[in-house]
Amino acid sequence: MANGLNCFFAKLATYSALIRIVIFLLILGCFWLPFLVAFHLLLADDNLATIASLLTLYLGFIGFVKLWGDRVHAEQHPLRSYGLEFSLQSGKELLVGFLLGSVSLFLLFLLQGWLGFLQWQPLSQSFARILLEGLLVALAFGFAEELFFRGWLLDELQRDYRPNVALWLNAALFAFAHLRLLQFPGLTLLGATLVWAKWSRIQPAQGRVKTRLALPIGLHAGLVWGIYQVNVGNLVKYTGQVPAWVTGLDNQPIVGVTGLLLLSLLAIGIRSYQRQQVKIHRLELP
Repeated sequence: MANGLNCFFAKLATYSALIRIVIFLLILGCFWLPFLVAFHLLLADDNLATIASLLTLYLGFIGFVKLWGDRVHAEQHPLRSYGLEFSLQSGKELLVGFLLGSVSLFLLFLLQGWLGFLQWQPLSQSFARILLEGLLVALAFGFAEELFFRGWLLDELQRDYRPNVALWLNAALFAFAHLRLLQFPGLTLLGATLVWAKWSRIQPAQGRVKTRLALPIGLHAGLVWGIYQVNVGNLVKYTGQVPAWVTGLDNQPIVGVTGLLLLSLLAIGIRSYQRQQVKIHRLELP
């Protein structure tokens, strides 16, 4: 049995990236589906069932991705090879990314308020709880999605494709996975920006290029946290002076002209910084 599994995993390494990705998702889905059904049948609270099923999915993914990196690609430290590193430097990069994402988003809302597109609302009595709740949600989403998309998925794509092709495939799959057509351009741009953020944290390591995930995790979490505070905390009310496609459809800033402008500025800044880092280290990334 063990030899059969080892042969199966070893053979996977010879398949194309897209086939490997589909097989990975199918195996992970088969593991998760019984838990998803059981939680929703046994737990009366739908929110609790959703939280429990998502937690199971995250834990299953982390466990399986370690097994995948070890057995399929013979990585001694799979999570580290995907960019996940627990160190003081990573902590600093996480904080920088979080501040960059959250402050950029709030500057966008401040600009919209100054232009008369929205009005700020009084803080609710539960705002302190929303701050902490939003922080936990943002960090969870940032960690899980970045480990998946800019960690494992990007690694699989880079094994078969040139860096630029892997980057835009990764960004498109990231946008497609959210199943929101109107957000596709903004999410694609954000996906590319997060790849550049990862590639900006580079250093040579035993004949290969080592990159870290902390900066994109922080940036992703900062944006999610900012949107969470505004939407859940009811911090703003749009005045209707301009169409919703300017400020963001369905209260989603990235589905609007001003949001796309923000993402474009972030993309240009991080892309420039990443290219500067590549020149400093004289490494072969785009």
